[in-house]
Amino acid sequence: MSTVVVGMSGGVDSSVAALLLKEQGHDVIGLFMHNWEEQEDGQCTSAQDWADVQAVCGKLGIPHYSVNFSKEYGERVFKYFLDEYSKGRTPNPDVLCNREIKFGVFRDYALRLGNTIATGHYCNISSVSGEPILLKAKDTNKDQTYFLCDTRTEQLNNVIFPLGNTVKSEVRALAAKYGLITSTKKDSTGICFIGERKFRAFLSQYLPSKAGAIVDTEGREIGTHAGLMYYTLGQRRGLGIGGVKGEAQDRWYVVEKRLKDNTLVVSCGEGEELLTYGLKTESINLIGKVDKPQIFRCTAKMRYRQSEQPVTVKLDKDCFTIKFDARQRAVTPGQYAVLYDGERCLGGGVIKETYKENFSL
Repeated sequence: MSTVVVGMSGGVDSSVAALLLKEQGHDVIGLFMHNWEEQEDGQCTSAQDWADVQAVCGKLGIPHYSVNFSKEYGERVFKYFLDEYSKGRTPNPDVLCNREIKFGVFRDYALRLGNTIATGHYCNISSVSGEPILLKAKDTNKDQTYFLCDTRTEQLNNVIFPLGNTVKSEVRALAAKYGLITSTKKDSTGICFIGERKFRAFLSQYLPSKAGAIVDTEGREIGTHAGLMYYTLGQRRGLGIGGVKGEAQDRWYVVEKRLKDNTLVVSCGEGEELLTYGLKTESINLIGKVDKPQIFRCTAKMRYRQSEQPVTVKLDKDCFTIKFDARQRAVTPGQYAVLYDGERCLGGGVIKETYKENFSL
């Protein structure tokens, strides 16, 4: 059996990943990452997570260590996170964190300790023509291939995903059966390695906010926003707009963020202004050998919790263009468009722009 280094987060998923590998007879080492320095607001859970890792590894009888990548996280992920918000876009730092940290510097470090690494991600891995390919998890509700879409092919060598064929309820049941302290621990839903925070207060510590006008699609000023970085396309809550004379009394939603004049454009109704025919990315990452023509059919997701949508894709050297079969709502620059071919995640790219008019590939 191989020596497997498990990326331990202090959560139930990585705990059970280590448990399963130990039960299979592997030599298992737990490795915990400190990627964010504690702040005065006390919201970072790193200290508690490390304590939970120590408890779990002690229970399993496996060696465990911690390593600090906060400098790399700040330079490679958090700086990008802030840059994107300063440009009025809505980034997904979790995807970048997987590429740069978990399967980047962490992977390199872990392979000095063992010959295989594992994480608690819900996905599967196989190979085609000697190259790794990424496959969906059995638990479709927890499948995390979306967040691994920008991971490079070579970064998935010597990697296993023990939870790929396990559903979440089974994971918690196993953790309880073996008396792991994380069996009832709440899943993390905050920013990768930073935790759950009051977003506006957190972001304002790093980026200056500038209030400006909220206008409707006819250009009439109807309110004031707190700073464009705090809003995203399609957002309905937190706009602070009441009833407006002469407008339909329906919920308002964000349709545009105009950086040139620091204006937030909103509309009231069904959201027709948010529908687009397609998108173009500013990057492309294909995982494994993708034997497709330049233009091909597949499915795609433009956000994590979206169901897969039938699309036509045109591949270019540095990007790809997607045409939707049916117009999509609130496709957001800065997020990732992720491609699927059946059970396989082909890869993805950062959304650069969307098309409000019909077009041909």
